[in-house]
Order: sequence, then structure tokens, then C-alpha cells
Amino acid sequence: MSRSRAPYFLLAGWFLLAVAAGLSGRSAQLRYPAPQIVLGTLTLLCLAATTWVPSIRDWVNGIDVRSITALHLARFVGIYFLLLYAKGQLPWAFAVPGGWGDIVVATLASLLLLLASPTSARGRAAWIAWNVVGFLDIIFVVATAGRLFKTDPEGMQAMLRLPLSLIPTFLVPLIITSHVVLFRRLGAPAVAAT
Repeated sequence: MSRSRAPYFLLAGWFLLAVAAGLSGRSAQLRYPAPQIVLGTLTLLCLAATTWVPSIRDWVNGIDVRSITALHLARFVGIYFLLLYAKGQLPWAFAVPGGWGDIVVATLASLLLLLASPTSARGRAAWIAWNVVGFLDIIFVVATAGRLFKTDPEGMQAMLRLPLSLIPTFLVPLIITSHVVLFRRLGAPAVAAT
């Protein structure tokens, strides 16, 4: 396997494991604090790999900033959160603020991809501002989910079943990592250090 393809195989393997965990029902069996431990561990592994594993760090640093930002179009999943809230399958405290936050971040990412160049001074400033907003939103969503998994575990069960189980077991670790990578790539060292 060539070094340039290895990260793609790692991502594909991780995605298949996350799908298998959802299909097998293992994700749905998780109880507080297990979902937070899984999410935190996967996020830390992603951050460590993109920081300290030279081949993965080089691969990530070679990806166009636009492609990394395009990952955040997946945050239109916020629409699904709102639909599940309307059906009584997710609590308001998670679905509505988190759903709208994700929709706003995904919409702003769409606008950046269409209208702004990350290489111009003005475009770079817009990209950094979007990255701060997106990072704060995902941290808010993760914190809210963690609190609700403890206080309202039944209300959060939809997040542990497919397709939403892919959010904590695959998508959120990538999103958090992509924000940190973008801070580094866009030259915001004070924020990236945190």
C-alpha cells in the first residue's frame, strides 16, 4: 500500500467500523459516560495523528483548505436534528440549538467555498472567522450532548442508532480535528495551541 493512499484506507476502515458498530447495535448499548469516552478517544487519536504522525500530518497539510472546509457541509445534518425534534425523538436542548448552529455553520461554509479565497487577506480573515464560529458551535454541541446523555439518556438514544451513531463515532472527531488543522493552516497559532 502506497503511503499516499494509507490515510484513505485508514479513513475507510474507521468508517466501516463505525457503521458495523451501529449495525450490530453496540453503539445503542452505550451508556453515560461511554459515548463521551468514545468520542473523546477518537478525537484525541485524530488530533495526535494529524500532529505527530509525519505521514498523516504531511497528507493533511497537502489537502486543499477548501476540501477540508467541504467536510463541514455534512453539518447540514442539523436539518435532520430539527425533524427528529419535531417527531419527539431528540430533546429541544440538543436538537434546536445544535441543529440551527450546524445549519448556520454549513451554510457559511458553502458561502466561503463559493465566494472567498483562503489565499487573499480578506478571504483568509473570513475563513478564520468561520472556523472560530464553527469550532465554538461543535464544542457547544458536544458539551450539550454530554450533559444530556447524563441527565436525559433516553432522549438521546437516537444519537446512538444509525445513521446518527456515525456522528459521535466518525463525523465529530473529524470535524473537531479539521477545525484544529484549519487553525494551523490558516496561521492562527494562539487558537491552534489551545
